[in-house]
This record gives sequence, structure tokens and C-alpha cells, in this order.
Amino acid sequence: METYARPSLFIYSWLAMEKLIQNIIWLCTGVFLLIACEKEPVETVFEELGNRNGVFISCEGNFMYGNASLSFYDKEEKEVFNQVFYARNRAPLGDVAHSVTIYGNQVYIVLNNSGKIVVADPRSLEYKGAIKGLVSPRYVHFISDSKAYVSDLYGGRITIFNPATLSVTGTIQLPDGKPQSAGHPTETFVETMGKVFVTCWAYDEYVMIIDPVSDTVIDSVKVPYQPKKMVKDANGKLWVLTDGNFNNLAGNAEKPAIVKIDPATHTVEMILRWDIHKAYAGDLRTNPAGDTLYIMAGDIFKMSVQARKLPIEPWIRSGNRRFFSMGVDPLNGEVYVSDALDYMQNAMVYRHTYGGNVIDSFRVGVNPGDYYFNNH
Repeated sequence: METYARPSLFIYSWLAMEKLIQNIIWLCTGVFLLIACEKEPVETVFEELGNRNGVFISCEGNFMYGNASLSFYDKEEKEVFNQVFYARNRAPLGDVAHSVTIYGNQVYIVLNNSGKIVVADPRSLEYKGAIKGLVSPRYVHFISDSKAYVSDLYGGRITIFNPATLSVTGTIQLPDGKPQSAGHPTETFVETMGKVFVTCWAYDEYVMIIDPVSDTVIDSVKVPYQPKKMVKDANGKLWVLTDGNFNNLAGNAEKPAIVKIDPATHTVEMILRWDIHKAYAGDLRTNPAGDTLYIMAGDIFKMSVQARKLPIEPWIRSGNRRFFSMGVDPLNGEVYVSDALDYMQNAMVYRHTYGGNVIDSFRVGVNPGDYYFNNH
């Protein structure tokens, strides 16, 4: 199993929040949960996906146990295929599958704690190679057929690689970050107006702005504490979801916030703060039209991009479920929401209509965290 020794378990537990706290509890309660954690959701019989319309779901697994997995859900047949990479290659993905995306004819699965990106054929799931030697990769953003960026939690830099050759071709050095972090801990990318914006998450408070031609940082925008997810709306504005300081671990009492940024002027236009009693702000998406935000904060809230205050009533209530992540189908606006259950066992994903009604549910791997909709 590939691991790295740079971050301590305490630092990771802060970043992973409640799910890692659950892992610590698990370590103390007995080996019977380890057996449950390692069980495959279904028999891993390989079947080519071909041109199926559906969604790839990367399942993080549990930190330090190498049980990350990749699932695929056929939305037309309402059929789920679990452990598809393992079933095809008879090899594990690695540790903590943080994100998944497709570019060209390859699917890229980012393995955060293994320090690599696994590349496979999106139809057959045949292994095609890997970008290795990364520190703590998070997301991939493609600039062109020959250039892609990788954000990194602990690397203090953005890695550049060539998608055609899977070779690392350079790095983007970042200005010094907070003392608690190794440089700036980069996270989510959005490209607009010929610039690439990237959030700097853990212990940080900046959105960096990169020139994708020169591969240099040209400016930054200061925002509330710990900017994480970022999306672009129909008007070209950027929206950033910030954590604030959950449980006040770093001596900062800032509340979570939604931040609106003008990418033309690099300025903050509006800050909306969550009430302190609100649940941890975990995910942010837009509908296909880009005129509505979906905010995961315990429940899921729906908000117009024209609004000047946060919604009070949830759009989709979690009830007794532990919402972990969400994805929005860019074709029909359906919303997929994962329930991590106890963060140890194979989780559930609920598929909602554009109006918020559940139309299907299915079981995937442990801690499903990211979605890529492969519509043909």
C-alpha cells in the first residue's frame, strides 16, 4: 500500500472532520468493524461499461486502509456496478479516492493518500497508467490536450502534467501560506476569463489566480477562513463555500460562509455567513442553468444566485441520514446525494429529481465523495 509520512494523523483528522473521528472510534472498538469495512458491496464480476449513460462515483474508503473504490451507476437501467476498477484489473486503486474526472478517452481517479492519479479507459476500466510522486493530490483541471493542473493539500505547489504522456512537466510555485500548512493547500479549480482560480483550503483564506499560459500566480483574493468548494454561475460570477473554523481547532471563531467573487475585477462582492448552529458546510454545486446553488450543510439548501440572504428551510432534509457529498447531472439537473451511514460500511446514494423527489437509491463503496456524469 502506498502511503506518505508528511502529515500527522491529527492534521488529517481535522481536514476530514467527522468521518475521520469515526475512524478513530472504529480503531478503538474492535476488529469486527475492519471486516465490515473491507467487504465489497457486490460480487466484483467485470463487465465492460461501453457507451452506458451514467455517473462514475469515487469512494474514498477509510484513511490508511487502501479500500478506495470506483462505482458506476447506469441511470437508464438503474443498475449499479461497484469496484469496477478492481474487477477489471484485479488490483486495488489505493488509499482515499478523493475525486474522479474524464478527459478525452481516459478517466482519472485521484488517490489523495497514495499520492498518485490512476488513469483508466472509461469503457473497459483497463489500467492505462498513473501520475505518481505527488504529495497529497485533490483535483485535476485540464487546460489543454497537453497540459493539466493538480491541486495538492500539502505540496505547497500545483503540479503540471501532460495528459497525452502522463508525465509531470512542471510545477506552479505558490506564495508562502499559513504557518500551519505547507505553502497554500490548493483544492477546487474553476477556469473563466482566461484565468484559473483555485481555492486554498486548510488553515488558509485565499483564492489564487493563475495565468494558464505562463503557469504563474498573478493575483489572489482574500476570503473568509478555509475556502473549499467553488462553482461558476450563469452570470460568470464565482461562488465559494468556506468552512469557517469547525470546532474552533485553530483559535479562529469565523463562521462558515458563502462568498461571491467577480472574476473580472478579482474582488469579493458579497459574503453570507451561516448561523453558528448550522451543520458543517460540506459541498456546493449549481443546477445545469447555473442560476441556482445547492449547498450541503447537514441538510441541502437551495438558493438563487440573485439572492442576498441564505435560505432558512432545507430543500432536501437529511433526516437520520449522514449526507456526505452530492453531484448534479448537467444533462437533466438530477441531484445525487450520498449517505455515509457510519463512515465504515458501504454507503448509500440517493438520486433525486430536479424537484427534489427521490427516484432511486443504490449502494456503493465506503464514503462516496465525488461524481462524474458520463453522458453520451
